[in-house]
Formats: sequence, structure tokens, C-alpha cells
Amino acid sequence: MRTINIVICFIFLFLIYSCDRTRVYEEYKEIPQYIWNYNYKPRFEFNIEDTTIPYNVYINVRNSSNYTYQNLFLFLNIYYPDGKYSRDTIEVLLADDKGNWLGDGLGGIWDNRYLIKKGLFFSQKGKYIFEYEQGMRENNLPYIMDVGLRIEKMVETKSNTKKQDEK
Repeated sequence: MRTINIVICFIFLFLIYSCDRTRVYEEYKEIPQYIWNYNYKPRFEFNIEDTTIPYNVYINVRNSSNYTYQNLFLFLNIYYPDGKYSRDTIEVLLADDKGNWLGDGLGGIWDNRYLIKKGLFFSQKGKYIFEYEQGMRENNLPYIMDVGLRIEKMVETKSNTKKQDEK
């Protein structure tokens, strides 16, 4: 009986993994006590081996419905394999103009996946580091629970191919 349970577990894990073939990297970092202090800078390290394909880059944010703002400003620091560095300011919308939460919600917790780079070609092979700094005007920002990074291979659809062929 135990062997059957182990086999079922492996099959289940295989199915979950194989359903998300575009994912190259995804990780979340918990915000300590759900209060994001300026000094806490979550870092995400990943390797890129294939520089010939485009990638989509997402910021993931999990917040409580008690969060008092419509958006979240972040500073995105990117450290490249060759030691160079860049910095971007990004606004992640968490609610619409009427105060309705965006993303997927369950029990007062909301998950958002926010596309920040579409069709990005990483120019170098090697280790990249993405680091987030919260850029709101409140040093101890409450009710942001987790932040994450997702890198996925950009999938070309027939409609994308058709548009390219028409040009």
C-alpha cells in the first residue's frame, strides 16, 4: 500500500510540473510579519542558459484585503552576470479605481501576477539577481504578505506567427 502511495505522489508531482512547461523560474519571499520595511530587500537569483529565446518576466504580489492602497511602487534592481547593474521603478496595480481588488482572491488574500517585461531576451548567460525595494512613502508598509518573481519562456501562438508573417 505504501509503494502505491509513493507512486501516486510521483505521478501527481510529474503532472503538476509538466503542466507548466513555460516556467523557467518562480519563487516567493515572505515579507516578515507582513510589514515591509524599507530595509528588507527580497532577492531572487536564477540562471539563464538560453539567450536565443524571449522570456516574459512577472512580479508576483500577495496582499491582504486590509492593504490600504490601490498600488505598490517597487524599485527593481537587476544585477547581471557581468557585474553590471540597472534600476527600474515599477507600479503594480492591486485594485481598480473603484477599490475592487485585482488578481485572484480567497478569504481576504489576493494574488497578483504583474507582467513587467514581455519578450525579453537575456543578453548574457549566467546568474541574474533581481532585488525588490518597496517604494511607497510608508517605511513599515503593512499587509503585503509575499512577493515573488516568475520567469517563463514566451510561447509563440499562431496569431503571433500570423502577425509576423503579414509584416
